[in-house]
Amino acid sequence: MRQLVIQLARFGDLVQTKRLLHSLLAEPGAEVHLCLDQSLAALARLLYPAVILHPVAAHGTALAKLPAREQAAALLSANLPVFRELAELDFGRVYNLNFSPLNFRVAGLFAPECVRGHVWSSGQEEIGQWARLAMRWSSMRRIGLNIVDFWAWHHPAPIPPEDVNPVAQGRGGGLGVVLAGRESRRSLPPKELARLIAALLETRADLNDKPVTLLGSVAEAKAAHHVLRELPARRAGQVRNLCGGTDWAGLVDTVGGLDLLLTPDTGTMHLAAALGVPVLATFLSSAWCSETGPYGQGHRVLQALTDCLPCLESQPCDFGVICLRPFGDARLTRYLATCDERHLPDGLLDLDTTLDAVGVDYTARSGMDPSAGLRHQFRMFLARHLGAGGTWEDSSVREFAERLYSERDWMTPDAESSQSRRRTSMRSLF
Repeated sequence: MRQLVIQLARFGDLVQTKRLLHSLLAEPGAEVHLCLDQSLAALARLLYPAVILHPVAAHGTALAKLPAREQAAALLSANLPVFRELAELDFGRVYNLNFSPLNFRVAGLFAPECVRGHVWSSGQEEIGQWARLAMRWSSMRRIGLNIVDFWAWHHPAPIPPEDVNPVAQGRGGGLGVVLAGRESRRSLPPKELARLIAALLETRADLNDKPVTLLGSVAEAKAAHHVLRELPARRAGQVRNLCGGTDWAGLVDTVGGLDLLLTPDTGTMHLAAALGVPVLATFLSSAWCSETGPYGQGHRVLQALTDCLPCLESQPCDFGVICLRPFGDARLTRYLATCDERHLPDGLLDLDTTLDAVGVDYTARSGMDPSAGLRHQFRMFLARHLGAGGTWEDSSVREFAERLYSERDWMTPDAESSQSRRRTSMRSLF
């Protein structure tokens, strides 16, 4: 069957669509198409060589200097041929993953009954049952589902989570460091970042005498200069600055050869995980690993843990970015050297990636995770909802069902492929 995925978001989102795309490719006689932003087409060809691409101008960054009317005309001129091509293809299933005006308009090219996710029907924006359920649990961000798995479970039977990314292992190329993400408060300032780099070089024999590669866009050139200035002088000779110096192929080649990638929540983090390169991720501010952490086996997250997290990056911080403090604590170096939980700074969790029937989860190596028990119960509910295990007789599963289900979920037919099975099993609750 010919199937289309509409993924018009950015770098990291493209990589995080891997489980869904590979699930579609695993079907007998699969022909999988992907509609994406044209700036990511070269990367998609490297990551998904078996997928047929339909690039469009989704973000228009290259047109930003044009007047608004000229921007609209240029976007239409670039995109209309692609829209016509898509409309002429006979897709048995369309997966529309993003809630955006352009996504809905592209989805409107197809019959609503064949679209999963975000649907355009009779001039109205409609959201499928799975996405509606996710909107209800969105207030519980500490126990949320990783977006890789959320997108994958639009498919009735996605590939097992262990088959998505290779088990992470070092490749011999030393330490890679991503200087910043798109959201400023999610990234470590140069002083804290340099201290963490030095700690890793001092405490890990596999990194001690190897290169340190700084990664980022041209916009991070100033940050790279500050990090170099903060590093011990004897380490400066190990550093090579590739900020703004790689194309997609060069980034894949560089990241794919590392021993470890130190990074905030970034697209490069997801790329490393997809390539099977170990990740040490720093999560703070609006970044919470349950939602967007690295995917697969062999990764590690240093997650800030304060009462105000996760926050919204779009709103000012009223607490002086206190979630940053543990990363500047001198005890962190001692903890990385000894792995002794007594030295772990207050307000920090050290988490390992783990896999279960639903997808990826994060288990505390050190520190007390106050959400662990509730997240486990939530994942039991999701497993039962998705037909991946569990039983409705479990009290915690029933509690989440009563909290998250609405009458529409089991009384009103839904087009999504696995809903009939779910409705049949859910009726026993009522």
